[in-house]
Parts: sequence; structure tokens; C-alpha cells
Amino acid sequence: MAYTAAVITVSDKCSTGERIDTSGPAVVSMLKEAGYDVIFSSVVPDEQDIISAELVKCEHEIGADLIVTTGGTGLSRRDVTPQATKAVVDYEIPAIPQAMLYFSLQITPRAMLSRAAAGVRGSSLIINLPGSEKAARENLSAVVGTLDHALKMMAGGGH
Repeated sequence: MAYTAAVITVSDKCSTGERIDTSGPAVVSMLKEAGYDVIFSSVVPDEQDIISAELVKCEHEIGADLIVTTGGTGLSRRDVTPQATKAVVDYEIPAIPQAMLYFSLQITPRAMLSRAAAGVRGSSLIINLPGSEKAARENLSAVVGTLDHALKMMAGGGH
């Protein structure tokens, strides 16, 4: 079964055009290569209410099976993507960020500074990735092979 996906880049500088978004397009490309139909992408500022609203829109209005964010998972006061995600999910799936962390720690000890979250809202799986293109690619590569099974289970397909 083909699944749909939405990609949200969270970045103050990208949202104002001050910086070019490379992580969002990289994630879109990886998802397409994995067989997902990417039906939506956007760039939003590091504002919790705006991020949460974009996640809700992707689930409720757009109907994406998978929603992937990139950016806003670090330690700065402006990094609020995990908070925005946790505010809208029905339940968290902590093992997805744990798997990404385990994979990333084999590349750099700085991976321990990421605060990515993952969870389910309605019929959508939401996953946070870091904002750098390199880290977003690495983290997504750690879990993308399992996501179709997660979506199948969410749709009642069993194990």
C-alpha cells in the first residue's frame, strides 16, 4: 500500500527567506525514494502554536499518513518542535526517537543533544528530525524502513 506524507521544516530563518531550506527537500526526496506520496510540504517559524497548528492541518485537513518535521529539536529556547508535537499527539512512540538516537550516536556524540519526539495523532504518525540536512538524512534513514509497518498497524493491519 502506498502511503502519503507531509514534511514541515521548522526554522525562523528559512521561514523568512534568510536561509534556504535544504533539510526539507532532502527529507521529501528520501520519502519519495521510499515509496511515499509526498502531498504537502511547508516551512514555518519556531513558534509552538504555529507548529502545532501545522501538524493538526496535516493530519486533519490534508490527511497525511506520515508527518515529518525537520528542525527545532535542539537546546535553544526557540527549539520547540518536540513541545508542539507532544501537545497535539494522542500518544507518543518513544522508541522511534530512541532508534534514531542510537543510530546517530554511532556517528557523533552530539546526537545526545537532540530532543526529537514521535507520536500518533488520529491516523497520522508524526516524527521529528533534526534541522541540519545531514542529521535529518541520517535520522530518517535509521527508521524509514519500519514506518510502513507502523502505518499498517495503525490502520488495523495487525503485526
